[in-house]
Amino acid sequence: MDTIIDIRKRIHAFVDQADEKMLRIFNELISAKSSEDESSIPKSFYEELDKRRERHLKGESKSYTWEEVKNKARTSAK
Repeated sequence: MDTIIDIRKRIHAFVDQADEKMLRIFNELISAKSSEDESSIPKSFYEELDKRRERHLKGESKSYTWEEVKNKARTSAK
């Protein structure tokens, strides 16, 4: 079984000698992986979350303790 170090060495050697077509293929693979790592949650969600948090911190919105949430969930499930 190849170690990660062995794999890296082989890839480095291959890339150093690769032609333009192969380098473009590697570039596409890297770009696709980077796109997968990006969040699928839209920025607007985080903006709304920030607004709600600010309202909560200012006391402008109703909030509940964890115990209140659990009790409400238990009573509404019955």
